[in-house]
Amino acid sequence: MLKRTPLFNVYKDMEGIKLVDFGGWEMPIQFKNGIISEHNAVRSNAGLFDVSHMGEISVEGPDAAEFIDILVTNRISGVQPGKCIYTPMCYENGTTVDDLLVYVLEPDFYLLVVNAANTDKDFEWIKSNLEKTGKDVTINNVSADWAQIALQGSDSVKILSGFTEDFNPDSIEYYTHAGFISVAGCQVLLSRTGYTGEDGFEIYSSPEDAPVIWNTLLKAGAQPCGLGARDILRLEAAFPLYGHELTDKITPMEAGLGMFVKLDKPDFNGKSVLLSMKKNGIPNRIYALKMIEPAVPREGYKVYQAEDSADNADNSRKPLGYITSGGKSPALNEFIALGLLENGKVKPGDTVFLEIRGKLKKAEIVKKPFYKR
Repeated sequence: MLKRTPLFNVYKDMEGIKLVDFGGWEMPIQFKNGIISEHNAVRSNAGLFDVSHMGEISVEGPDAAEFIDILVTNRISGVQPGKCIYTPMCYENGTTVDDLLVYVLEPDFYLLVVNAANTDKDFEWIKSNLEKTGKDVTINNVSADWAQIALQGSDSVKILSGFTEDFNPDSIEYYTHAGFISVAGCQVLLSRTGYTGEDGFEIYSSPEDAPVIWNTLLKAGAQPCGLGARDILRLEAAFPLYGHELTDKITPMEAGLGMFVKLDKPDFNGKSVLLSMKKNGIPNRIYALKMIEPAVPREGYKVYQAEDSADNADNSRKPLGYITSGGKSPALNEFIALGLLENGKVKPGDTVFLEIRGKLKKAEIVKKPFYKR
């Protein structure tokens, strides 16, 4: 049976909503006005997303920072409360368990926000590491204690300001949180990170309070948005999605996340492999592509260099790599994609070809991101 968020009953009967199975959760792929309208709302006004399916894992105790530093590639020790740290979490071979946010709540208390489909896997992985390290830490899967609503778009500050009493949400810096404040009369953990390429906030509340906050923000002018809009928004911003640009076969270095891999910190899972990759060469990288010939670039399509082009694809040719995510960008009115390709074989401005239904369609390598506000 599919899981449902605390907001499911609020919107399940809304006219025009389309619900799908997303990693075991029954979630809205779109609402009445459709994906394009929702995308445009975020780019020009404000959109509201139910992201309560995301997982939350608490890590607390005297060794909490030291323990998390073993788990993840970014640096946590010494980070002051109020910060939100984006980081990959790796296996010993350097490939990716998940990418997540570490909320520094107190010097010995942290909240890890993980991808929904990975929550149970991540928790088991963290437990196994705790058993190996013997650190003085307590970990709990507290996902059921939280609902999460994302308010995204240029009007986010204006909308949210009407419901935060004497607190100015614009005082929160990017990738920080304000701790616990009141929103629409409810105690919430409020942060400012975002996954759309626009300004925005994450509102973590109790499951019981989530409907009040959701309805309040909708009445104030935010448009409800589903997973379809969220995916194309993050693709335009060239943000990785686990299961696509990051997997248990792709390292953070290949995904272009080297800035979140602190190879100068003490040992962590995957460090030796990632350090060797840094020194000896990264075999593949995530590149950005725009279609020159009209065609939809879908996940798994093979990518070839220009000199391998022909009217028809040939199995004897060796592909550069494959598409990890693709679709049509409403902001650019172009078909765009991310692809895992051999490192150094292409550069921005180069022409490549995608194999689409037996034909090779022309595309151009471009700089990331596709869209920047």
